[in-house]
Amino acid sequence: MNIISQLSDAFSNYLASTFSIDSNQAQQYQLELNVDEQKQQFGDLTSNAAMGLARSLKRNPREIGQEIADGFKSPVIEKIDIAGPGFLNFTLTQSATDQLAQELFEQKAAFFKPTEKPTKSINIEFVSANPTGPLHFGHGRGGIIGDVLGNVLSFLGNTVTKEFYINDAGAQITKLGNSLRIRYQQVSGMKVDLPENAYHGHYLLDLANELFSEHGDRLLDQSNEFFESFAQVKLLDHIKSTLADYGIAFDTWFSEKTLHKSGSIEKAIELLKTNGLLYEKEGALWFTSTKYGDDKDRVLRKKDGQLTYASADIAYMQDKVKRGADELIYILGHDHHSYATRLETIRQGLQLACVLDVILYQLVSIKEDGQQLRMSKRAGVIVTLQDVIDTVGRDVARYFYLQRKADAQLEFDLNLALKHTDENPAYYIQYAYVRTGSILKNAEKEPALAGISEMSIAELSDADKLLIKKCASLISVLETIATTHQTHLLAYYTHELAQCFNRYYAKNRVIDLENISVSKTRLALVTIIRNTLETCLDLLGLGKPTKM
Repeated sequence: MNIISQLSDAFSNYLASTFSIDSNQAQQYQLELNVDEQKQQFGDLTSNAAMGLARSLKRNPREIGQEIADGFKSPVIEKIDIAGPGFLNFTLTQSATDQLAQELFEQKAAFFKPTEKPTKSINIEFVSANPTGPLHFGHGRGGIIGDVLGNVLSFLGNTVTKEFYINDAGAQITKLGNSLRIRYQQVSGMKVDLPENAYHGHYLLDLANELFSEHGDRLLDQSNEFFESFAQVKLLDHIKSTLADYGIAFDTWFSEKTLHKSGSIEKAIELLKTNGLLYEKEGALWFTSTKYGDDKDRVLRKKDGQLTYASADIAYMQDKVKRGADELIYILGHDHHSYATRLETIRQGLQLACVLDVILYQLVSIKEDGQQLRMSKRAGVIVTLQDVIDTVGRDVARYFYLQRKADAQLEFDLNLALKHTDENPAYYIQYAYVRTGSILKNAEKEPALAGISEMSIAELSDADKLLIKKCASLISVLETIATTHQTHLLAYYTHELAQCFNRYYAKNRVIDLENISVSKTRLALVTIIRNTLETCLDLLGLGKPTKM
């Protein structure tokens, strides 16, 4: 446990004991590191505990603040000041700040991990595009949110399964097979029109030409199922290839077909029946989802006996929990708002004890020369996620898709993404990382600077302290992401850390052979910055170049 965590625990225990509140309430008033360069006069850590307690205790917040300032003692605290209506500002002792830096140096990535490993098993389902065509450029947003969230939750010690649900059953697959069959007939010389409701993407014409190139017109008598299977396999392979290029590796590719073949759907329906949540109307079987807040009841089995998507959704959720998941996270486009409600009705109907969270992400648009691009495959303009990756590269694509919070619309600036300078925020971060490596490599050439370790750190300056606090604050960023699932916070933090380092480097000479002690301290700080940036780049799934 690091010094900040120890101090926070001691503070929570003090609040619980002094003001007779339970530990959960006390832990709400965490100490926050002050990393604002313009507010360093307000100490190293802050807390709003006095104002929070004032509401529940019905006392003046400044009086509570004074009681805390007088009563809370710690050998690592130099002083506690009260500001404004009752903010508490804590100033660390010099030795405490040195110790914090030493812990960061020694522990590296482990510094940011919790002392007690979580026991949660979390299933994150994302992308899950129908295997009826290439991934649209908008899928890149759900992909990066899910991937980075999984990385963070796993880093913090949770057991995480990243899952892609393959919708390989139902009407859309039948339509896919029929669309390819007609395209194949066309390239074989037959005069047949593609129905208006068919899939019209050029990719099916490419697949038809591939079939004709290998088999000629010998497949004209093949069944629709043959074309379904061929198209599905090819398109799913393309999806997997795009996601691999994007840096996403799924732990599980779950086929909807398996739910039908295994009888899981019928078993789930039977459970809802046992729970008294089904009824028949007009020959169809209905789930009373309105009982749990849905806008209408859902058909599970149609009059003709065909099962609906809702029935598969029920069995699928039940299957996830049976596989051990105690928290389910679904990442869906903004147009799935009603679907999010339906998932909660399913959870309640099945009486599942799991935690359910649905993240809805907003639309993505691509801007070039200040104008929003009109997507057109025919005109050769970006339209698929693969197009985006091929155009700007994996690292830039991942970072740009993560730059806004999920529920805000995202404008992907193509001009900026194509810049190979530090104007591009993805490259700005990587340039900072490369700079740390260059500094440390240059230092290795000087015998007097050999043997940099945590013991090299002593008597940090105010600028040094700010840098250390910014690194240490990654803990709270990761904790917030684990709670709120707002992955854009990591993108923001990493860019801010790079800015903080660059400002420091511009004002402070790191290698100064006339002052070996200060140089060693600053080289240790550069090592800490490099380790922290490396942790962030790994979590973001971005490359760690050695030169640029």
